Amino acid sequence: MTHDPKTLRIRELNDVFRTTWLTGTVLMTEGIRDLPEATQSRIAELVQAFDAFTADNDPHGEHDFGALTVDGHKIFWKIDCYAPDMMHGSDDPSDPKVTRRVLTIMLASEY
Repeated sequence: MTHDPKTLRIRELNDVFRTTWLTGTVLMTEGIRDLPEATQSRIAELVQAFDAFTADNDPHGEHDFGALTVDGHKIFWKIDCYAPDMMHGSDDPSDPKVTRRVLTIMLASEY
């Protein structure tokens, strides 16, 4: 699948954020925080290492969602792109100057 330059830039920015957690805010839901610390750590490692993107689970090519199972728990993670005021979506997620990224990690049952 071929993607336009903006989509490729969004993908790049999402990948940098997801793998480093340095360019945005990471939130873990109550369900994740209630799991044992070792499980939380394993979830964090697997989210950062996630690379199982396919046309089925990444139809827009932005690498903004993933699902995995850790210690029997189905986990979803999602990157959302907000405007700097955090009140609405970013007008241009390919431009980090006008975008704040938020990665939410949750139990699938919390979705």
